[in-house]
Amino acid sequence: MADPGFFPFPEINTPRLCLRNIALTDASELFFLRSDDRVMQFIGREKMKTIEEVELFIQHIFERYNKNETLMWAITLNEDPVKLIGTINFWRILKDHYRAELGYVLNPSHWNKGIMKEAISAVVDYGFGPMQLHSIEARINPDNVASAKVLENSGFIREAYFKEDFFFKGNFFNTAVYSLVNG
Repeated sequence: MADPGFFPFPEINTPRLCLRNIALTDASELFFLRSDDRVMQFIGREKMKTIEEVELFIQHIFERYNKNETLMWAITLNEDPVKLIGTINFWRILKDHYRAELGYVLNPSHWNKGIMKEAISAVVDYGFGPMQLHSIEARINPDNVASAKVLENSGFIREAYFKEDFFFKGNFFNTAVYSLVNG
């Protein structure tokens, strides 16, 4: 895979959404997402506790972006492109294998409206197009039925199920791996 070269940042527009570069001005909305029990229920990471912690996270995203190691979009509505309502990203980009992992979160007030499916479709098109990926994977907690459904409705196939392979807060959790192959 050629170096994906994310410069300039690839803004993506869909009928309802603007997927744009995340910014420090998104910290309050990102703090809500990264601290909300409903959003974080199946993420397997500690909830963020302060805006400063979120700002450091955004700085870390910038650093990884500048090294072509991750690509995170702020999900916004076309009618309000300033307000972040979610994020979607490629991370764990395996250039030698033409593969990347997809991750996403969405504000609960926008759940069940087809927004994430629209965002996934746009990001998959970018991954299979300009990034020249061969496959995209998503790893989820199998109890996250909504995430499994949006992946399946986006064409992803469950290709693996790992029992107790993820340790978080003193417990082992299962992982379901979904994949979509270009072609």
